[in-house]
Amino acid sequence: MVLDIRQLHITFNTHVAPLEVVRGVNLTVNLGEIVGLVGESGSGKSATAQAIMQLLQDAEIRGKILFHGEDLLAKSPREIEAIRGSQIGMMFQDSNAALNPTMSIGDQITEGLLKHRRLKRGDAFQKGVEMLFNLGVNNPVGRMNQFAHELSGGIRQRIMLAIAMACGPDLIIADEPTTAVDVITQAQILQLLKNLHTSILFITHDLNLISKIADRIYVMYAGKIVESSHTQELFESPKHPYTKALLESTPNLAGSHLKIIEGSPPSPFHFPSGCAFHPRCPDALQICSLKDPDGISLNSCWKYQPREIHDTHTNQSAVKTV
Repeated sequence: MVLDIRQLHITFNTHVAPLEVVRGVNLTVNLGEIVGLVGESGSGKSATAQAIMQLLQDAEIRGKILFHGEDLLAKSPREIEAIRGSQIGMMFQDSNAALNPTMSIGDQITEGLLKHRRLKRGDAFQKGVEMLFNLGVNNPVGRMNQFAHELSGGIRQRIMLAIAMACGPDLIIADEPTTAVDVITQAQILQLLKNLHTSILFITHDLNLISKIADRIYVMYAGKIVESSHTQELFESPKHPYTKALLESTPNLAGSHLKIIEGSPPSPFHFPSGCAFHPRCPDALQICSLKDPDGISLNSCWKYQPREIHDTHTNQSAVKTV
């Protein structure tokens, strides 16, 4: 197993109140596996990714993030710096913000090779050229001497991938890696990632997109994993009402009627009692507003438990909807 996250909690200390954005996440990525992490904006996906890379500031992080069995949270800043970019690479969602506008593309690609692989500058430059060529970038030598503002969105995303994979990491975290690119470039980026044959944590809000690349999928809502399954099973037989709602609100070629998810995701300052999805859930029971099913019920939903289990947690009717 490459990555094993156990009971991850992330809390930001704000001037208003503590803001817990990730609440007990468990997640694994196996060798050579592509795992999807899906959810609406604000669900905690990017915070989870940044916690792995130790990029969060002013945040309290609890739990374990095991990389090849070693807890990243127990490592020193110097040890993390040696792992970041070398053993774990990351593609950020906004290439404009992630790429340094004052450095040439070549300097940004070769930075990790010079630091972690101790290559000579000429060898690192040649390695960068080869990577860009293999990623389908035309005129790779010329691109190495250009700056980010001179490139299209699709080329910038390929540059981001080249930086992430430069040192041959065991894990790549791709956080919305196809943001702001056209569908053709999107498909090309997905194929490039699949061809890497390395472990990838792919973060997105787009279920159609993740269906084309992931082996397994975790669905995240309000800082928690509410469902996890192999990709085909999740699309053919979703269990959690939130997963079903996401699928029903996703456009498809069949042209079926799209449904909207009523309401809005809850504020991290004011999570609902019980299951965080119950105010928006068409299948909600009274127990859903009283007790969180996390750790008790299959796929974090009370409706899969028999009535006697409900009755041990509440003396109210288990079948009356909210």
